[in-house]
Amino acid sequence: MKQISFTALGRNCLKDMSGLAVTKFALLGDCATQHIARAIRGYAYEMGQNFEVFDADYDQIDAQIMDEGSEMYRFKPDTVLIYRCTQRLYERFTSVEPAARGAFAENEAEKLAAQWERVASRAKADILSFLYLPMDDGVFGSYALREETSFPFQLMKLNFLLAEKARALGSVRLIDLSPVQAMLGEEAFCDAKMYMIAKMPMSTAALPLVASRVVDAVLARKGRIHKCAVVDLDNTLWGGVIGDDGINGIEIGELGQGHAFSEFQTWLKELKNRGVMLAVCSKNDEANAREPFEKHPDMVLRLNDFSAFVANWENKADNIRLIQKQLNIGFDSMVFFDDNPFERQLVRTMLPEVEVPELPEDPAEYVRFVRAQNLFDTATFSDEDRVRTERYLAEQSRTLLSASLDSYDDYLKALEMKAVAAPFDAFHIPRIAQLTQRSNQFNLRTVRYSEEEVAAIAADERFITRYYTLSDRFGEHGLIAVVILEKREDCLFVNEWLMSCRVLKRGMEQFIADSIISAARQAGFDRVRGEYIPTAKNAMVKDLYQSMGFTPLGGGLYEVDTRSYKNHEIYITEE
Repeated sequence: MKQISFTALGRNCLKDMSGLAVTKFALLGDCATQHIARAIRGYAYEMGQNFEVFDADYDQIDAQIMDEGSEMYRFKPDTVLIYRCTQRLYERFTSVEPAARGAFAENEAEKLAAQWERVASRAKADILSFLYLPMDDGVFGSYALREETSFPFQLMKLNFLLAEKARALGSVRLIDLSPVQAMLGEEAFCDAKMYMIAKMPMSTAALPLVASRVVDAVLARKGRIHKCAVVDLDNTLWGGVIGDDGINGIEIGELGQGHAFSEFQTWLKELKNRGVMLAVCSKNDEANAREPFEKHPDMVLRLNDFSAFVANWENKADNIRLIQKQLNIGFDSMVFFDDNPFERQLVRTMLPEVEVPELPEDPAEYVRFVRAQNLFDTATFSDEDRVRTERYLAEQSRTLLSASLDSYDDYLKALEMKAVAAPFDAFHIPRIAQLTQRSNQFNLRTVRYSEEEVAAIAADERFITRYYTLSDRFGEHGLIAVVILEKREDCLFVNEWLMSCRVLKRGMEQFIADSIISAARQAGFDRVRGEYIPTAKNAMVKDLYQSMGFTPLGGGLYEVDTRSYKNHEIYITEE
C-alpha cells in the first residue's frame, strides 16, 4: 500500500497552501468524521491540491441534505462525500422486525439514492459515497448467504443496488474501501474500542490510506490520471536476463517463478484492455528484447499490446522522455515499473513527475502490491478506450509515411483525411464527458463536465454543440474534439473547445475554427468570442485564437467578425 504517515498529513495541514487553487470538499457522516477530514486535507496537500474541507457535525447527513439553507449548501462544495458506516447500518438492521428484513436492502438503497438526487439537484458538485464494508455478524454462520433475511445477505445486496443506482444517476462515484480493509486486516482497519468511545469506525492506521482513495477519485474527475504503464523487461516481465539466459532460459509460465511474471503480465494486459497504454523501457539489444514477445509460447503480452517499445543501452530516464514524446502525453500520466532499485531512483530523481512504485523484491508479491496501489483510478470508461493501443500503432504507420515524402503538405494530402462535425448525441456523451475530464493541453478553458452535465447541455437550446471525429487511410482516430458554443445577447461564446493532442498540426484546428464560424453564421451571429484561461498545462494554445484570425480584446478574450472571416486551406474532407 502507499506509504503515507497520518502524523505527516496532520503536519501538512498546518502549512501555507495559499498558492494552490482551492477545491471545496464537504464531508457528511453518520459517524465521527473529523479525523478522516483532516487526513483527506493532508493527503490532498501531498498531491499538490488545496482542499478546503467542510466537516459536518456528527450524524447530520439528513439535516445537511434536506435543508436548502444548510451549512453544506452555503459552503458551495465542488465535491460531497457521504460516509455511512457499516456499524450504524447494522444498528438499523437489528431494529427491523425479522419478518421485514427481506426488504431492508431495497429500502436503504432508495433512501441513499434519494439523498444523492437531492444533492445533485441543489449543488453543482460531484458526489462520492463509500460502499458499506463487509461484516459478518456470525448469526447464521455459513448459511448466511442462503438466507435472505440475514445481515450478510442484505449487506451484499445493498452494495449491488447502490452500484446500479450510482450508474443510473451519473454524478455519483462509489468508493470501495474493502481492498484497504483486506490489506490491513479488519482488526487493524477498525478500532473497536474507538468506535465504542467516539463512534470513530476507522483506526488511525487506516485513515491515510482511505484518504488517498478519496483524493485519487477527486483528481481523476479533474483529469489527473495515469494513462501509460512503462515496464522494464528482465526480472520484471519475466525472470532472468534474456541476453544471458536466452529465450529457453527465462522464467515465464510454469518455469521457476514464471507464474508470478505471467500473473503480472495478465494484470498489465487487463490495463491495456481498459485503455491504459503499455510501453517497454529496457536496457537490452532490441532484437533480444523483442524475441520473447514474438516466439515464447507462454508470454501473455505480445508486441501489438504495446504503444511504444524502446530497448537500448541509454539511461532509462532519457528513454522515458523518448516514450513521452512518441505518445504525446504528460510525464505525470506515466507509471514506471522496474525491479531494479537503482533504476527506480534514477527515474524518480530525473523525472519527478513520473509515478514510480516501489515494487517488492519477491515477484510473487508484484500483483498483490500493484492491485493495492490504486494507480490507475479513472472517472470514465468508454469504447474509445478499448482501441487506444491500436490507434497508437496506426500512428507509427503514419510516421513511416511522413518519412517517405518530401513535404509536409504532401504527407497531409496522402493521409486522405475525413472529418465529421455533429451535434452531441446520446451515444457519444460518455466519450465527450471523458474528453472534458482528461484533456489538459489543448483545452482553452479547462472546464470539466460529467455525463449528466453534458446531456443537459445537449438538450439546452442556449447551446450549440459539436463533436468531431477524424479518420484517414490508416484507420479511425475516433472522437477527438469537443466544442460547446453558448448563445449570448451580443455574440456566440466559445464555452468549451478542446482537442486530443494526437491530431495536432494536421489541419484539424483550422477545420474546427471554420466549423465554429459556420455554426455562428447559421445561428445568425455576426461575432464569435473566445476565451483562453491559462493553466499549468495549456500554454500550447495560448495563441490559438489569434492564429485563427481572432482579434485580442484583453483579459484572455478574443473576437472575430463572421462576415469577414475566411476559411482556411486544409486537406480534410468533411463527411
